[in-house]
Amino acid sequence: MSSVAYATEEVVRTLVLAGTTALWFATPIGIVIALLLLIVAFSYRQTIHAYPNGGGAYIVAKENVGETPGLIAGASLLIDYVLTVAVSIAAGVAAITSAFPAWHEHRIGLCLFFLAVLAIGNLRGIRESGRIFAVPTYFFLIAFASMLVVGAFKVFTGPVAPVASTGVTPVATLTTFLVLRAFANGCTAMTGVEAISNGVPAFRPPEERNAATTLVIMAGLCVTLFLGTTLLAHAYQVLPNNQETLVSQLARTVFGGRGLPYFAVQSATTLILVLAANTAYADFPRLASIMARDRFLPRQFMNQGDRLAFSNGILVLSALAALLMVVFGGDTHALIPLYMIGVFVSFSLSQAGMYLKWKRERDPGWRKHAFVNGLGAVLTTIVLIVVAITKFLEGAWLIVAVIALLVVHFRSIRRHYELVAAQLTLKDWEPDRESHNTVILPISGVHKAVLKALRYAKSLSPDVRAVYVETDPRVTEEIRNQWETWGQGVTLVVLQSPYRSLVRPLLSYIVEADDARPDNFVTVVLPEFVPARWWHHLLHNQRALLIKGALLFKPNTIVTSVPFHLGQ
Repeated sequence: MSSVAYATEEVVRTLVLAGTTALWFATPIGIVIALLLLIVAFSYRQTIHAYPNGGGAYIVAKENVGETPGLIAGASLLIDYVLTVAVSIAAGVAAITSAFPAWHEHRIGLCLFFLAVLAIGNLRGIRESGRIFAVPTYFFLIAFASMLVVGAFKVFTGPVAPVASTGVTPVATLTTFLVLRAFANGCTAMTGVEAISNGVPAFRPPEERNAATTLVIMAGLCVTLFLGTTLLAHAYQVLPNNQETLVSQLARTVFGGRGLPYFAVQSATTLILVLAANTAYADFPRLASIMARDRFLPRQFMNQGDRLAFSNGILVLSALAALLMVVFGGDTHALIPLYMIGVFVSFSLSQAGMYLKWKRERDPGWRKHAFVNGLGAVLTTIVLIVVAITKFLEGAWLIVAVIALLVVHFRSIRRHYELVAAQLTLKDWEPDRESHNTVILPISGVHKAVLKALRYAKSLSPDVRAVYVETDPRVTEEIRNQWETWGQGVTLVVLQSPYRSLVRPLLSYIVEADDARPDNFVTVVLPEFVPARWWHHLLHNQRALLIKGALLFKPNTIVTSVPFHLGQ
């Protein structure tokens, strides 16, 4: 329902380019969108009964249309959820700045504040509680409906003063393309229709019936609020304003100023939009975990934190939404063109998948079900084409490109996991013969840390070699003498370094030891200091880091550190 707060405004902002005389098109456009919303809602009602465990577009398309369409739907949904957060919070902040114009210049900061609150709350394990969320939802319904009823009463009981006292200068011609653009913008009213079908298990038993009933009620409320706002905006001749939203202008005019009823509408609008953003925090991590389970996303997205939340998905969603808010300046109108492609791609693929499911299974009454979902698929595909054409240069091309890149990325991740599985399989595996372990202990001197590491090295293998890189012959002679006393019989290998390099001769020696026994192991034991203060790490262990990095991709070479804790 939150999209009601900005859907009508997007229609009006487009039509007004052709002047105020073009605004009458808003009403027929709104009626068409309302009918389309009802058809799609009844289509998703069938998805609820077919997928009582949750029928997101990814699952429906993957099972019934194919893997590639499923990945396209998954990519579209992930993008849609990111944009839901960005658009909803930006629209909520617009409601605040409309009530308090002095805050308009701080809208990016306000957007990031609300985003941080949602991210922290979800990382802490907040769940969508029906009772908690019911309060702001009913508050929004009452406040918005009151505005529409009072506004309609004033219209029917006498002439009303228009919001805008002057017209606007047309900057474009009223063409079919412009009307289609307005229609495409207004279709934002349909976003979120699929949310209930994604979360059927969250309902009380009987889950299917309650979810289906809720979807029908929600669709009816959305149509009522959207059409009511559209008709009232036309009656009051509301014009777009970059400093104040259409809903704010309407509420201010209907209630006769910025009194308590006005602030109630603005507060309710902000709350419902923030709740809409929070819905994505449930759906994005869940979809990412499902795709990770299918090995199309990194397995880290399957990990749950100590509060049983998919923490990695929450963090990624927050970071991407924050990036969009900063790049687009927290402007809802700049984000809307990016929003619609992903929404209607998932709509079309989900409905097409349901049509194919009914046709394949041919259960009793399948023709009726197939007709409803087929009609939904055709209509949403038509809208998708309209949106793609009219919004292509406004940013839709970017979403199309990102969806394609994501699908390629999903397949590359799946291919990587398959290659890893093929290399790890025990099929045709023959146990290796007993292996030899050559242990190399690089030293820079003879002290307690080295002797502790030496004791550990001797526990690994009888073949232990201490290695010292010579840079000064006098120091080398002193180390030889100390090693004879403390070396416990372990061989000391002294490497020459004509260019006074410490790491390169050592790495060459390790590689030679590995190549000499290609089927065996070489273990490099590194004595490392553990300072008492964290900033002391900058003064120690720099060479150890270089050695670890250089040997990271060397087969059969193991690098282990033996810590020596310093007291101060």
